[in-house]
Amino acid sequence: MSIRVGYFPSNNSLWVLRHRGILERSLPDVEWVDLRSLPAGERPAPTEGLPTLHGDHLFDGGYDFIGTGSTPPVTAQGKGHDVVYVATSGPRHENGRLIVHDDSPITSLADLKGKRIALAHGSWQTTLVLFALDRAGLSWSDIEPVDAYGDAARLFLDREVDAWVGSYPSLSRVEREASIRELVATEGLFSHRSLWFTRRDFAQDHWDELAAIVAALQESDLWIREHPREAAALFAADGGGDLDDWENALRKRPFGLHPVSEEFLAEQQRAADLFHANGLIENKITVAAATLPEIADLVRDTARD
Repeated sequence: MSIRVGYFPSNNSLWVLRHRGILERSLPDVEWVDLRSLPAGERPAPTEGLPTLHGDHLFDGGYDFIGTGSTPPVTAQGKGHDVVYVATSGPRHENGRLIVHDDSPITSLADLKGKRIALAHGSWQTTLVLFALDRAGLSWSDIEPVDAYGDAARLFLDREVDAWVGSYPSLSRVEREASIRELVATEGLFSHRSLWFTRRDFAQDHWDELAAIVAALQESDLWIREHPREAAALFAADGGGDLDDWENALRKRPFGLHPVSEEFLAEQQRAADLFHANGLIENKITVAAATLPEIADLVRDTARD
């Protein structure tokens, strides 16, 4: 049986694993599915719900395993899919933040009311904005969210939006070309972890294959930590931006897979509750239901220093 692994540049670990051939040593029949080539489905307006970001394809045979940020598995679970978390990264506080221009009249979270905020809606950035709004006593309906996949840096630089959730490497360009001010730091608000998940039936019926994927990711992540410049070249070679910017981004990020923790599940539950309260997912969910205890032991046993 061919095991289908979904990958794209935003999950740095899977992108590097795809290009280094480590997984093929234990799974010679692995099939890599570039998620950029899959139809994402109709994207709802950012005031009407969360896009699936290919999440449905995990359940229609598009692929068997994926890595993303924190929001997509909550979206999938909210649609009734039987998601199982496999692992998380460490916190990625340095990966991005909510910024404004230095001369912006926005000086507090309360000032975001009525403002246009650019973000990659459906990604971790939606969670960050909701946590920030909740801290200020605001809701999703109090802002004008602008879904800006692939175009957000330009929108911000051209002042077509009032604020932007920027992440590296795109944030490096903006730091060079504009005077900016941090309005919301990620640290202290949101752990912003990478995570990996699958279907429950795949975890239960293909345990050896899942174990091979986890072990290969651990090995590959150790290589990224030790060779950030070489890893950055794998992204830049695909037309994905400046080599130095990618190296800077990779050096800021933690690598290595960790078992799903109670702290992480609590943060995900808070996000899910806010998504539901703000009308971004239709159903209330219990995040902890998307776990299997034996997977934590698997991830712990494959950890590399």
